Amino acid sequence: MWNQARWEEPLLFQYKGKNRVGLAVPREDVNDRVEVPSSVKRRNPLELPELSELEVVRHFIRLSQMSYGVDVGMVPLGSCTMKYNPKVQEAASKLTENAHPLQDEDTVQGVLEMLYDMQNWLAEITGMEQCSLQVPAGSAGELAGVLMMKKYHEDKGETRTDMLVADSAHGTNPASAAMAGFKVVYVKTDHRGLVDYGLLKEIVGPSTAGFMLTNPNTLGLFEENILEIADTIHSVDGKLYYDGANLNGIVGVARPGDMGFDIVHLNLHKTFAVPHGGGGPGAGAICAKGDMVDYLPGPLVGRVDGSYSWSMEPHRSIGRIATFHGNVGNVVRSFAYLLGLGSDGVNMLGVMSTLATNYLMSRLQDVRGLQLPFPGRPRKHEVVYSVTPAYNEIGLTAEDVAKGLLDRGFYAPTIYFPPIVQESLMIEVTETEPKESIDEFARALYDVMREAYSDLKAVKQSPKRTSVSRLDYVKANHPSTFTPTFRVKRLREEGSLQVLK
Repeated sequence: MWNQARWEEPLLFQYKGKNRVGLAVPREDVNDRVEVPSSVKRRNPLELPELSELEVVRHFIRLSQMSYGVDVGMVPLGSCTMKYNPKVQEAASKLTENAHPLQDEDTVQGVLEMLYDMQNWLAEITGMEQCSLQVPAGSAGELAGVLMMKKYHEDKGETRTDMLVADSAHGTNPASAAMAGFKVVYVKTDHRGLVDYGLLKEIVGPSTAGFMLTNPNTLGLFEENILEIADTIHSVDGKLYYDGANLNGIVGVARPGDMGFDIVHLNLHKTFAVPHGGGGPGAGAICAKGDMVDYLPGPLVGRVDGSYSWSMEPHRSIGRIATFHGNVGNVVRSFAYLLGLGSDGVNMLGVMSTLATNYLMSRLQDVRGLQLPFPGRPRKHEVVYSVTPAYNEIGLTAEDVAKGLLDRGFYAPTIYFPPIVQESLMIEVTETEPKESIDEFARALYDVMREAYSDLKAVKQSPKRTSVSRLDYVKANHPSTFTPTFRVKRLREEGSLQVLK
Protein backbone atom coordinates (compact mmCIF):
# COMPACT_ATOMS: atom_id res chain seq x y z
CA MET A 1 0.00 0.00 0.00
CA TRP A 2 1.40 3.37 -1.04
CA ASN A 3 1.17 6.20 1.45
CA GLN A 4 3.29 9.25 0.94
CA ALA A 5 4.58 11.18 3.95
CA ARG A 6 2.52 14.23 4.84
CA TRP A 7 4.16 16.81 7.08
CA GLU A 8 2.75 20.17 8.10
CA GLU A 9 6.14 21.57 7.30
CA PRO A 10 6.52 25.37 7.51
CA LEU A 11 8.85 27.30 5.31
CA LEU A 12 12.39 27.46 6.59
CA PHE A 13 11.91 31.19 7.03
CA GLN A 14 8.92 30.61 9.30
CA TYR A 15 10.86 28.76 11.98
CA LYS A 16 11.09 30.77 15.19
CA GLY A 17 14.73 30.12 15.98
CA LYS A 18 16.90 32.97 17.23
CA ASN A 19 20.64 33.09 17.88
CA ARG A 20 21.10 29.49 16.76
CA VAL A 21 24.08 28.57 14.66
CA GLY A 22 24.24 25.79 12.12
CA LEU A 23 27.69 26.38 10.75
CA ALA A 24 30.65 28.31 12.09
CA VAL A 25 32.23 30.08 9.15
CA PRO A 26 35.99 30.52 9.67
CA ARG A 27 37.09 34.13 9.86
CA GLU A 28 39.20 35.11 6.89
CA ASP A 29 42.58 36.46 7.82
CA VAL A 30 42.38 39.37 5.42
CA ASN A 31 43.53 42.82 6.41
CA ASP A 32 42.24 44.68 3.39
CA ARG A 33 38.88 46.27 4.02
CA VAL A 34 36.59 47.33 1.24
CA GLU A 35 34.38 50.34 1.72
CA VAL A 36 30.96 49.62 0.24
CA PRO A 37 29.28 52.71 -1.21
CA SER A 38 26.22 53.66 0.80
CA SER A 39 24.14 53.73 -2.39
CA VAL A 40 24.40 49.93 -2.75
CA LYS A 41 24.03 49.03 0.94
CA ARG A 42 20.88 47.30 2.16
CA ARG A 43 18.27 49.49 3.80
CA ASN A 44 16.78 46.66 5.85
CA PRO A 45 18.37 43.74 7.71
CA LEU A 46 18.84 40.55 5.73
CA GLU A 47 15.95 38.21 6.56
CA LEU A 48 17.75 34.96 7.14
CA PRO A 49 16.51 32.33 9.61
CA GLU A 50 18.76 31.59 12.57
CA LEU A 51 18.62 27.82 12.97
CA SER A 52 20.73 24.92 14.12
CA GLU A 53 21.99 22.27 11.73
CA LEU A 54 19.54 19.77 13.24
CA GLU A 55 16.55 21.94 12.45
CA VAL A 56 17.69 22.51 8.88
CA VAL A 57 18.43 18.83 8.26
CA ARG A 58 15.04 17.75 9.61
CA HIS A 59 13.30 20.36 7.48
CA PHE A 60 14.81 19.11 4.25
CA ILE A 61 14.46 15.43 5.15
CA ARG A 62 10.74 15.99 5.73
CA LEU A 63 10.43 17.74 2.40
CA SER A 64 12.29 14.90 0.68
CA GLN A 65 9.80 12.43 2.18
CA MET A 66 7.00 14.41 0.54
CA SER A 67 8.71 14.25 -2.84
CA TYR A 68 8.57 11.62 -5.55
CA GLY A 69 11.39 10.90 -7.94
CA VAL A 70 12.96 8.12 -9.91
CA ASP A 71 14.93 7.09 -6.82
CA VAL A 72 11.58 6.30 -5.15
CA GLY A 73 9.76 4.55 -7.97
CA MET A 74 8.99 4.38 -11.66
CA VAL A 75 8.42 7.66 -13.50
CA PRO A 76 6.67 6.67 -16.76
CA LEU A 77 6.63 10.23 -18.06
CA GLY A 78 6.38 9.85 -21.80
CA SER A 79 8.75 11.83 -24.01
CA CYS A 80 10.89 12.87 -21.05
CA THR A 81 12.97 9.72 -20.46
CA MET A 82 13.00 9.90 -16.68
CA LYS A 83 15.27 6.94 -16.12
CA TYR A 84 17.44 5.91 -13.23
CA ASN A 85 21.00 7.09 -13.69
CA PRO A 86 23.99 5.44 -12.02
CA LYS A 87 25.16 7.48 -9.03
CA VAL A 88 28.82 7.12 -9.94
CA GLN A 89 28.22 9.85 -12.52
CA GLU A 90 27.62 12.25 -9.64
CA ALA A 91 31.14 11.60 -8.43
CA ALA A 92 32.45 12.12 -11.94
CA SER A 93 30.77 15.51 -12.19
CA LYS A 94 32.82 16.77 -9.26
CA LEU A 95 36.05 16.27 -11.19
CA THR A 96 35.58 19.56 -13.00
CA GLU A 97 33.88 21.65 -10.35
CA ASN A 98 37.11 23.43 -9.38
CA ALA A 99 37.93 24.36 -12.98
CA HIS A 100 37.14 27.91 -14.08
CA PRO A 101 36.15 28.77 -17.65
CA LEU A 102 38.75 31.55 -17.71
CA GLN A 103 41.61 29.26 -16.67
CA ASP A 104 44.60 28.99 -18.95
CA GLU A 105 44.01 26.11 -21.35
CA ASP A 106 47.34 24.56 -20.40
CA THR A 107 45.97 23.93 -16.90
CA VAL A 108 42.76 22.17 -18.00
CA GLN A 109 44.02 19.81 -20.70
CA GLY A 110 42.18 16.86 -19.12
CA VAL A 111 38.84 18.67 -19.22
CA LEU A 112 39.40 19.75 -22.80
CA GLU A 113 40.37 16.20 -23.83
CA MET A 114 37.15 14.93 -22.28
CA LEU A 115 35.10 17.50 -24.20
CA TYR A 116 36.98 16.70 -27.41
CA ASP A 117 36.22 12.98 -27.01
CA MET A 118 32.57 13.74 -26.31
CA GLN A 119 32.30 15.79 -29.47
CA ASN A 120 33.60 12.82 -31.46
CA TRP A 121 31.60 10.17 -29.63
CA LEU A 122 28.31 12.00 -30.06
CA ALA A 123 29.10 12.57 -33.74
CA GLU A 124 29.65 8.83 -34.14
CA ILE A 125 26.45 7.96 -32.27
CA THR A 126 24.33 10.33 -34.37
CA GLY A 127 26.04 9.79 -37.72
CA MET A 128 27.07 13.42 -37.92
CA GLU A 129 30.45 14.98 -38.72
CA GLN A 130 30.83 17.42 -35.84
CA CYS A 131 29.16 18.31 -32.55
CA SER A 132 29.08 21.42 -30.40
CA LEU A 133 28.56 21.11 -26.65
CA GLN A 134 27.47 24.72 -26.34
CA VAL A 135 23.74 24.19 -25.87
CA PRO A 136 22.49 23.94 -22.29
CA ALA A 137 19.28 22.00 -23.06
CA GLY A 138 17.18 20.46 -25.80
CA SER A 139 15.11 23.54 -26.49
CA ALA A 140 18.32 25.55 -26.85
CA GLY A 141 19.47 22.92 -29.33
CA GLU A 142 16.29 23.40 -31.33
CA LEU A 143 16.78 27.14 -31.41
CA ALA A 144 20.41 26.67 -32.47
CA GLY A 145 19.29 24.29 -35.23
CA VAL A 146 16.70 26.60 -36.76
CA LEU A 147 19.09 29.56 -36.50
CA MET A 148 21.68 27.51 -38.38
CA MET A 149 19.14 26.86 -41.13
CA LYS A 150 18.15 30.51 -41.24
CA LYS A 151 21.73 31.70 -41.61
CA TYR A 152 22.44 29.03 -44.22
CA HIS A 153 19.66 30.29 -46.47
CA GLU A 154 20.54 33.93 -45.83
CA ASP A 155 24.13 33.30 -46.90
CA LYS A 156 22.76 32.06 -50.21
CA GLY A 157 20.87 35.31 -50.57
CA GLU A 158 17.52 33.63 -49.99
CA THR A 159 14.75 34.38 -47.50
CA ARG A 160 13.02 31.14 -46.60
CA THR A 161 9.89 31.76 -44.57
CA ASP A 162 8.43 28.33 -43.74
CA MET A 163 9.54 25.83 -41.14
CA LEU A 164 7.71 22.51 -41.41
CA VAL A 165 6.86 20.81 -38.12
CA ALA A 166 5.16 17.45 -37.63
CA ASP A 167 1.84 17.80 -35.80
CA SER A 168 3.06 15.11 -33.39
CA ALA A 169 6.15 17.16 -32.55
CA HIS A 170 7.14 18.39 -29.12
CA GLY A 171 5.68 21.81 -28.38
CA THR A 172 9.10 23.37 -28.24
CA ASN A 173 9.62 22.69 -31.97
CA PRO A 174 7.11 25.26 -33.24
CA ALA A 175 8.11 27.62 -30.43
CA SER A 176 11.78 27.48 -31.47
CA ALA A 177 10.89 27.98 -35.13
CA ALA A 178 8.71 30.98 -34.31
CA MET A 179 11.45 32.49 -32.12
CA ALA A 180 13.77 32.32 -35.11
CA GLY A 181 11.22 34.21 -37.20
CA PHE A 182 9.81 31.34 -39.23
CA LYS A 183 6.19 30.69 -40.11
CA VAL A 184 5.29 27.29 -38.66
CA VAL A 185 3.64 24.94 -41.14
CA TYR A 186 2.28 21.75 -39.60
CA VAL A 187 2.52 18.46 -41.43
CA LYS A 188 -0.31 16.16 -40.43
CA THR A 189 -0.05 12.58 -39.29
CA ASP A 190 -1.59 9.94 -41.52
CA HIS A 191 -3.84 7.01 -40.62
CA ARG A 192 -0.81 4.95 -39.56
CA GLY A 193 0.54 7.51 -37.09
CA LEU A 194 3.37 8.58 -39.42
CA VAL A 195 4.11 11.74 -41.39
CA ASP A 196 1.57 12.09 -44.19
CA TYR A 197 4.13 11.79 -46.97
CA GLY A 198 1.69 12.65 -49.74
CA LEU A 199 0.74 15.86 -47.96
CA LEU A 200 4.38 16.67 -47.29
CA LYS A 201 5.18 16.56 -51.01
CA GLU A 202 2.38 19.06 -51.66
CA ILE A 203 3.60 21.45 -48.94
CA VAL A 204 7.33 21.48 -49.71
CA GLY A 205 8.41 24.33 -51.95
CA PRO A 206 10.85 27.21 -52.49
CA SER A 207 9.85 28.85 -49.22
CA THR A 208 10.68 25.74 -47.16
CA ALA A 209 13.66 26.33 -44.89
CA GLY A 210 13.56 22.92 -43.26
CA PHE A 211 11.58 20.22 -41.50
CA MET A 212 11.72 19.56 -37.74
CA LEU A 213 11.08 15.92 -37.05
CA THR A 214 11.86 13.23 -34.52
CA ASN A 215 12.25 9.56 -35.28
CA PRO A 216 10.80 7.59 -33.60
CA ASN A 217 8.00 10.09 -33.25
CA THR A 218 6.13 10.97 -30.08
CA LEU A 219 3.77 8.04 -30.67
CA GLY A 220 6.80 5.75 -30.40
CA LEU A 221 6.50 4.85 -34.09
CA PHE A 222 9.42 4.73 -36.48
CA GLU A 223 9.01 6.87 -39.60
CA GLU A 224 9.24 4.22 -42.32
CA ASN A 225 9.45 6.79 -45.14
CA ILE A 226 12.28 8.73 -43.58
CA LEU A 227 14.63 8.35 -46.58
CA GLU A 228 11.94 9.59 -48.97
CA ILE A 229 11.11 12.44 -46.56
CA ALA A 230 14.79 13.46 -46.51
CA ASP A 231 15.00 13.37 -50.31
CA THR A 232 11.88 15.54 -50.60
CA ILE A 233 13.23 18.17 -48.20
CA HIS A 234 16.65 18.15 -49.85
CA SER A 235 15.09 18.48 -53.33
CA VAL A 236 14.33 22.14 -52.52
CA ASP A 237 17.60 22.57 -50.56
CA GLY A 238 15.74 22.50 -47.26
CA LYS A 239 17.36 20.98 -44.18
CA LEU A 240 16.11 18.09 -42.07
CA TYR A 241 16.32 18.66 -38.33
CA TYR A 242 16.30 15.80 -35.80
CA ASP A 243 14.74 16.38 -32.40
CA GLY A 244 16.85 14.09 -30.21
CA ALA A 245 14.34 13.88 -27.38
CA ASN A 246 13.35 10.41 -28.58
CA LEU A 247 16.86 9.11 -29.26
CA ASN A 248 16.44 6.45 -26.56
CA GLY A 249 14.33 4.46 -29.00
CA ILE A 250 17.15 3.95 -31.51
CA VAL A 251 20.44 4.87 -29.86
CA GLY A 252 23.16 2.37 -30.71
CA VAL A 253 20.93 0.75 -33.33
CA ALA A 254 20.23 3.41 -35.97
CA ARG A 255 21.68 6.88 -36.63
CA PRO A 256 19.84 10.05 -37.68
CA GLY A 257 22.70 10.91 -40.02
CA ASP A 258 22.14 7.69 -41.96
CA MET A 259 18.46 8.59 -42.31
CA GLY A 260 19.25 11.86 -44.07
CA PHE A 261 19.07 14.31 -41.16
CA ASP A 262 21.38 17.33 -41.44
CA ILE A 263 21.20 18.65 -37.87
CA VAL A 264 20.65 16.77 -34.62
CA HIS A 265 20.20 18.00 -31.10
CA LEU A 266 20.73 15.69 -28.16
CA ASN A 267 19.36 15.88 -24.64
CA LEU A 268 22.22 14.58 -22.51
CA HIS A 269 19.82 14.86 -19.59
CA LYS A 270 17.46 12.38 -21.21
CA THR A 271 19.63 9.87 -23.00
CA PHE A 272 23.03 9.99 -21.37
CA ALA A 273 22.69 9.90 -17.58
CA VAL A 274 22.35 13.54 -16.62
CA PRO A 275 19.56 13.78 -14.02
CA HIS A 276 16.44 15.28 -15.50
CA GLY A 277 13.61 16.90 -13.64
CA GLY A 278 12.06 20.19 -12.80
CA GLY A 279 13.44 21.74 -15.94
CA GLY A 280 17.09 21.13 -15.34
CA PRO A 281 19.93 21.46 -14.89
CA GLY A 282 20.11 20.19 -18.43
CA ALA A 283 22.80 19.71 -20.98
CA GLY A 284 22.72 19.21 -24.67
CA ALA A 285 24.65 18.97 -27.86
CA ILE A 286 24.01 20.15 -31.39
CA CYS A 287 25.53 18.10 -34.20
CA ALA A 288 25.67 18.62 -37.95
CA LYS A 289 26.99 17.22 -41.18
CA GLY A 290 27.72 18.52 -44.66
CA ASP A 291 27.51 22.26 -45.20
CA MET A 292 25.69 22.72 -41.88
CA VAL A 293 28.91 22.02 -39.93
CA ASP A 294 30.07 25.54 -40.74
CA TYR A 295 27.09 26.98 -38.86
CA LEU A 296 27.48 25.17 -35.55
CA PRO A 297 27.64 27.37 -32.44
CA GLY A 298 31.21 27.71 -31.29
CA PRO A 299 33.84 27.48 -30.17
CA LEU A 300 34.57 23.77 -30.31
CA VAL A 301 37.50 21.96 -28.79
CA GLY A 302 40.26 21.16 -31.27
CA ARG A 303 43.50 19.22 -31.00
CA VAL A 304 46.78 20.39 -32.48
CA ASP A 305 50.07 18.53 -31.88
CA GLY A 306 48.54 16.65 -28.97
CA SER A 307 47.26 19.77 -27.18
CA TYR A 308 43.62 20.67 -26.75
CA SER A 309 42.13 24.15 -26.99
CA TRP A 310 38.99 26.09 -27.87
CA SER A 311 40.46 26.63 -31.30
CA MET A 312 37.70 25.42 -33.60
CA GLU A 313 35.37 28.22 -34.65
CA PRO A 314 33.03 27.10 -37.42
CA HIS A 315 33.49 29.27 -40.48
CA ARG A 316 29.94 30.67 -40.54
CA SER A 317 29.01 29.99 -36.94
CA ILE A 318 25.79 31.41 -35.52
CA GLY A 319 27.88 32.31 -32.47
CA ARG A 320 27.52 31.29 -28.86
CA ILE A 321 24.33 29.79 -27.48
CA ALA A 322 25.51 29.67 -23.87
CA THR A 323 27.91 31.67 -21.76
CA PHE A 324 31.43 30.32 -21.72
CA HIS A 325 31.47 26.61 -22.67
CA GLY A 326 28.05 25.15 -21.87
CA ASN A 327 27.25 22.92 -18.91
CA VAL A 328 30.60 21.13 -18.58
CA GLY A 329 29.67 19.51 -15.25
CA ASN A 330 26.81 17.66 -16.92
CA VAL A 331 28.89 16.69 -19.94
CA VAL A 332 31.26 14.92 -17.53
CA ARG A 333 28.34 12.85 -16.26
CA SER A 334 27.55 11.72 -19.80
CA PHE A 335 31.22 11.10 -20.54
CA ALA A 336 31.53 8.74 -17.55
CA TYR A 337 28.26 7.04 -18.55
CA LEU A 338 29.37 6.38 -22.12
CA LEU A 339 32.84 5.32 -20.97
CA GLY A 340 31.26 2.74 -18.68
CA LEU A 341 28.81 1.44 -21.29
CA GLY A 342 31.14 1.08 -24.23
CA SER A 343 29.73 0.55 -27.71
CA ASP A 344 27.91 -2.66 -26.77
CA GLY A 345 26.29 -0.96 -23.81
CA VAL A 346 25.11 1.97 -25.92
CA ASN A 347 23.50 -0.52 -28.28
CA MET A 348 21.63 -2.03 -25.34
CA LEU A 349 20.03 1.34 -24.51
CA GLY A 350 17.95 1.36 -27.67
CA VAL A 351 17.25 -2.39 -27.55
CA MET A 352 16.16 -2.50 -23.92
CA SER A 353 14.00 0.65 -24.03
CA THR A 354 12.15 -0.80 -27.04
CA LEU A 355 11.81 -4.20 -25.37
CA ALA A 356 10.46 -2.63 -22.17
CA THR A 357 7.81 -0.63 -24.04
CA ASN A 358 6.59 -3.55 -26.08
CA TYR A 359 6.53 -5.81 -23.03
CA LEU A 360 4.29 -3.27 -21.28
CA MET A 361 2.02 -3.23 -24.33
CA SER A 362 1.73 -7.00 -24.11
CA ARG A 363 0.55 -6.60 -20.49
CA LEU A 364 -2.06 -3.98 -21.37
CA GLN A 365 -3.95 -5.86 -24.04
CA ASP A 366 -7.73 -5.92 -23.68
CA VAL A 367 -7.92 -3.51 -20.73
CA ARG A 368 -11.48 -2.22 -20.70
CA GLY A 369 -11.70 1.48 -21.55
CA LEU A 370 -8.12 1.71 -22.84
CA GLN A 371 -7.40 2.02 -26.55
CA LEU A 372 -4.15 1.82 -28.52
CA PRO A 373 -4.29 4.31 -31.41
CA PHE A 374 -2.62 3.26 -34.64
CA PRO A 375 -2.51 -0.43 -33.62
CA GLY A 376 -0.73 -3.29 -35.27
CA ARG A 377 2.83 -2.00 -35.11
CA PRO A 378 5.52 -2.24 -32.42
CA ARG A 379 6.63 0.89 -30.60
CA LYS A 380 10.12 2.07 -29.78
CA HIS A 381 10.84 3.89 -26.52
CA GLU A 382 7.28 4.94 -25.62
CA VAL A 383 3.64 4.24 -26.31
CA VAL A 384 0.51 6.42 -26.31
CA TYR A 385 -2.85 5.09 -25.15
CA SER A 386 -6.24 6.77 -25.29
CA VAL A 387 -8.87 6.69 -22.53
CA THR A 388 -11.54 7.80 -25.01
CA PRO A 389 -13.58 4.55 -24.77
CA ALA A 390 -13.85 4.97 -20.97
CA TYR A 391 -14.58 8.67 -21.36
CA ASN A 392 -17.45 7.96 -23.72
CA GLU A 393 -18.83 5.17 -21.56
CA ILE A 394 -18.51 6.53 -18.01
CA GLY A 395 -16.81 9.95 -18.17
CA LEU A 396 -13.35 8.82 -17.04
CA THR A 397 -10.62 11.21 -18.21
CA ALA A 398 -6.90 10.75 -18.78
CA GLU A 399 -6.32 13.05 -15.82
CA ASP A 400 -8.42 10.78 -13.60
CA VAL A 401 -6.31 7.80 -14.60
CA ALA A 402 -3.11 9.70 -13.91
CA LYS A 403 -4.34 10.68 -10.43
CA GLY A 404 -5.36 7.10 -9.76
CA LEU A 405 -1.84 5.95 -10.55
CA LEU A 406 -0.45 8.40 -7.99
CA ASP A 407 -2.44 6.64 -5.27
CA ARG A 408 -0.86 3.37 -6.35
CA GLY A 409 2.69 4.63 -5.92
CA PHE A 410 3.58 5.70 -9.45
CA TYR A 411 4.37 9.02 -10.98
CA ALA A 412 1.76 9.97 -13.56
CA PRO A 413 2.45 9.46 -17.26
CA THR A 414 2.29 12.41 -19.61
CA ILE A 415 -1.34 13.26 -20.36
CA TYR A 416 -3.03 15.16 -23.20
CA PHE A 417 0.07 14.92 -25.39
CA PRO A 418 0.49 14.53 -28.27
CA PRO A 419 -2.70 16.48 -29.02
CA ILE A 420 -3.46 14.31 -32.05
CA VAL A 421 -4.63 11.60 -29.62
CA GLN A 422 -7.68 12.41 -27.47
CA GLU A 423 -7.56 11.64 -23.73
CA SER A 424 -4.01 10.43 -24.17
CA LEU A 425 -1.67 8.68 -21.75
CA MET A 426 1.91 8.84 -22.98
CA ILE A 427 4.00 6.21 -21.24
CA GLU A 428 7.76 5.76 -21.41
CA VAL A 429 9.11 2.82 -19.43
CA THR A 430 12.83 3.41 -20.12
CA GLU A 431 15.52 0.78 -20.42
CA THR A 432 16.37 0.89 -16.72
CA GLU A 433 13.12 -0.48 -15.28
CA PRO A 434 13.18 -4.16 -14.28
CA LYS A 435 10.45 -6.51 -15.47
CA GLU A 436 8.87 -6.57 -12.00
CA SER A 437 8.38 -2.79 -12.05
CA ILE A 438 6.73 -2.94 -15.46
CA ASP A 439 4.44 -5.73 -14.25
CA GLU A 440 3.53 -3.69 -11.18
CA PHE A 441 2.76 -0.61 -13.26
CA ALA A 442 0.59 -2.64 -15.65
CA ARG A 443 -1.35 -4.05 -12.69
CA ALA A 444 -1.80 -0.56 -11.25
CA LEU A 445 -3.14 0.81 -14.53
CA TYR A 446 -5.46 -2.16 -14.90
CA ASP A 447 -6.64 -1.63 -11.32
CA VAL A 448 -7.44 2.05 -11.95
CA MET A 449 -9.51 1.18 -15.01
CA ARG A 450 -11.30 -1.63 -13.19
CA GLU A 451 -12.12 0.62 -10.24
CA ALA A 452 -13.39 3.36 -12.55
CA TYR A 453 -16.04 1.03 -13.98
CA SER A 454 -17.16 -0.05 -10.49
CA ASP A 455 -16.75 3.21 -8.53
CA LEU A 456 -16.00 6.18 -10.78
CA LYS A 457 -16.35 8.66 -7.91
CA ALA A 458 -13.49 7.01 -6.02
CA VAL A 459 -11.12 7.46 -8.97
CA LYS A 460 -12.20 11.03 -9.53
CA GLN A 461 -11.33 11.80 -5.89
CA SER A 462 -7.78 10.53 -6.35
CA PRO A 463 -5.14 11.09 -5.18
CA LYS A 464 -5.89 10.46 -1.53
CA ARG A 465 -2.61 8.90 -0.36
CA THR A 466 -0.23 11.61 -1.47
CA SER A 467 1.09 14.62 0.45
CA VAL A 468 -1.12 16.91 -1.60
CA SER A 469 -4.53 15.88 -2.89
CA ARG A 470 -5.97 16.90 -6.26
CA LEU A 471 -5.35 20.59 -6.89
CA ASP A 472 -7.69 23.16 -8.28
CA TYR A 473 -5.72 23.87 -11.44
CA VAL A 474 -7.27 27.30 -11.94
CA LYS A 475 -6.20 28.45 -8.49
CA ALA A 476 -2.84 26.78 -8.84
CA ASN A 477 -2.03 28.72 -11.98
CA HIS A 478 -4.00 31.96 -11.75
CA PRO A 479 -1.98 35.12 -10.90
CA SER A 480 -4.44 36.01 -8.14
CA THR A 481 -3.69 32.84 -6.19
CA PHE A 482 -0.30 31.71 -7.45
CA THR A 483 2.36 32.58 -4.86
CA PRO A 484 5.86 32.81 -6.27
CA THR A 485 7.78 33.40 -3.00
CA PHE A 486 7.24 33.31 0.75
CA ARG A 487 7.69 37.08 0.88
CA VAL A 488 4.83 37.57 -1.55
CA LYS A 489 2.70 35.24 0.57
CA ARG A 490 3.47 37.20 3.73
CA LEU A 491 2.91 40.58 2.15
CA ARG A 492 -0.43 39.42 0.78
CA GLU A 493 -1.44 38.15 4.21
CA GLU A 494 -0.44 41.51 5.72
CA GLY A 495 -2.47 43.31 3.10
CA SER A 496 0.47 45.38 1.86
CA LEU A 497 0.53 43.63 -1.52
CA GLN A 498 -2.57 43.21 -3.61
CA VAL A 499 -3.08 40.20 -5.81
CA LEU A 500 -3.25 40.59 -9.54
CA LYS A 501 -6.69 40.61 -11.12
